[in-house]
Order: sequence, then C-alpha cells, then structure tokens
Amino acid sequence: MTHASLDDFDGVLTALADPSRRAVLERLARSDAETATSLATELPISRQAVVKHLALLDRARLVESRRVGREVRYSLRPGRLAAAAQGIEAIAASWDRTLTALKRMAEETASPDSSGD
Repeated sequence: MTHASLDDFDGVLTALADPSRRAVLERLARSDAETATSLATELPISRQAVVKHLALLDRARLVESRRVGREVRYSLRPGRLAAAAQGIEAIAASWDRTLTALKRMAEETASPDSSGD
C-alpha cells in the first residue's frame, strides 16, 4: 500500500475501538456465519446492541451479511482488516525511517567537530 494514511482506516479504527465490537468480530472469526440473535446469546449485550454493532462493522466493511431464508447471517470479511493492518504497518515503517534519519542527524550535529580546532 502506498502513501497510507491513518485517515484511510477511520472506519476500521472506530469499529475496533469498542470492546463489544471486537467481541463480535472475534466470535465471527471462530464461526462460518452467525445471526444477531445467536451472537447475542453468547455475548453480554442485547440483540439490539448486537444489531447496532453489526451495522457499524458492516459500514467499516469488516463484516458482510447475506439473507438465508428469514435470517440475516453475518460473516467476517478478513480482507479489510488485513488491509488496515498492512496500512498501519506501512505507516509504522515510515515513522521508523523518519526517526532513524532524525537520530542520525542529531548524532552528526552533536558529535565533536573533527576539523581539529
């Protein structure tokens, strides 16, 4: 990913900021597909809260939904999470390069002049 910005991942970072949404994602990562009702039975939040969290996760493109009969089943979309992780890793690498360059410049400036004054 080139020229990644944290702004590119606002939706993902917002979605991951909430512990309940992380719990929903973790549950979906361990299963093929779940309904909001089945998720609510395994989490300490109401079905209505699960539905709201799933809507935000869907907007962040971290989950997808599909209708199966009368049910809506949700599953994880790992590609978006992987892309965000790669983008954040690229940003971290850029920061590391910048800090290394700053350190080198500071060391060159602070080292005694070798001209023999």
